[in-house]
Amino acid sequence: MQEASLLEAPELLLRKLRGLSSSRTLTWLACVPIALMGLGLFNLSAHAAELPELNAAFLANNLWLLVATILVIFMNAGFAMVEAGMCRQKNAVNILAKNLFVFALAVTAYWFVGYSLMYGDPVAAGWLYFNGLFFDPTVTPELIAEGGLVPSVDFLFQAAFAGTAATIVSGLVAERVKFGEFVIFALVLTAVIYPISGSWQWNGGWLSELGFIDFAGSSIVHSVGAWAGLVGAMLLGPRIGKFVNGKAQAIPGHNMSIATLGALILWIGWYGFNPGSELAMDQYVPYVAVTTTLAAAGGAIAATIVSTMTSGKPDLTMIINGTLAGLVSITAGCGNMTLVGSWVAGAVGGIIVVFAVSALDAAGIDDPVGAFSVHGVCGVWGTLVIGLWGVEGMDAGAAGIGLLNGGGISQLGAQALGCAAYAIWTLVTCWIAWSVIGGIFGGIRVTEKEEVEGLDIGEHGMEAYPDFASAK
Repeated sequence: MQEASLLEAPELLLRKLRGLSSSRTLTWLACVPIALMGLGLFNLSAHAAELPELNAAFLANNLWLLVATILVIFMNAGFAMVEAGMCRQKNAVNILAKNLFVFALAVTAYWFVGYSLMYGDPVAAGWLYFNGLFFDPTVTPELIAEGGLVPSVDFLFQAAFAGTAATIVSGLVAERVKFGEFVIFALVLTAVIYPISGSWQWNGGWLSELGFIDFAGSSIVHSVGAWAGLVGAMLLGPRIGKFVNGKAQAIPGHNMSIATLGALILWIGWYGFNPGSELAMDQYVPYVAVTTTLAAAGGAIAATIVSTMTSGKPDLTMIINGTLAGLVSITAGCGNMTLVGSWVAGAVGGIIVVFAVSALDAAGIDDPVGAFSVHGVCGVWGTLVIGLWGVEGMDAGAAGIGLLNGGGISQLGAQALGCAAYAIWTLVTCWIAWSVIGGIFGGIRVTEKEEVEGLDIGEHGMEAYPDFASAK
């Protein structure tokens, strides 16, 4: 067969299969799918016989989480549009490819081992968990009776969060990272780095035991993705032309319409991110949706005002990043913040993001879309603000746990410790990961020629807008 030509191969293959043409052989082969189908029907019947009638709470909880999951997955479109729009035309295909492909990788890595590391059984109590590869999708009678979540839908929701962490990295390393090396890093991040740190809070780990609060992931998802990307950006160095004589130069994005659309998609997707983290369809879901909305509004307004005061005119990129900053700022505390507190937390995030972008430029770090300022700086702020004016829960009249609400300094200390833990863990592990990947593959940055020409041609051999003149 190895020596046969393409035309001869089919005939030789048929000859090889003639030995299977006897009636006895065909009968045995026919039994295989029949036996498998019978076994499958038996298992389905057995499970159907064991499971009780589905109740309203079970159906509502699982349907809501599935809808929330779809919204979070759709956020990948928002990230892709924001990043592509704020970067140059010659790199649009590369950015779109990264954002689409990285989600496929994240889901696979998280399914293979990440979910087990995050929600498995204790190996080193409080610090490390593991429950074997993959996950058990079995639905039990007790789960239905208690209105619990089907393991499959819970996995999908958590996998969407893992994909978000990896997508944040893409913005920080945009326009100069090698495609292959980036996707390998995304695999490591979603399979190992993110799940282990996530278990410290969401699987009852040591941070949870200390009283640390991160309802939907300002630190666990957003700051982890931002710290991971920051290491990559620092190792890569700035884009060609970003700094001239030590002074940062503006490199305008090529399509602000797409970037604005992406921001709106992200805002809508956040209604899956935050309210979905309630993990049930109950009376608190609408409240979380409102705190999320108010924070986004506060962030957009504050960033617009501050950017107008600092630059003389309202900057659309700052309006976009201010909106996202407000959303990140409420993600940790969306279940532990009053409505007024939510708006103020978002507004402070909108102010912070304007100055954070300038501070990063002053430090000589090139962040093409402001991802670290939005997800990293405001991720930390959104976690700390709970310790300042957070409340115990979403019920009216809930006791204050934040320092300014009479709750003392202990909650602020727990929040600060959590922020530091996620920063240190991610910086160290991601520096190792990026360095090893770069060492194996001869660096993580494209050549100067590829960068000047554009990653669309150098990495993918195509252009996003082949019928238009390229603006280098």
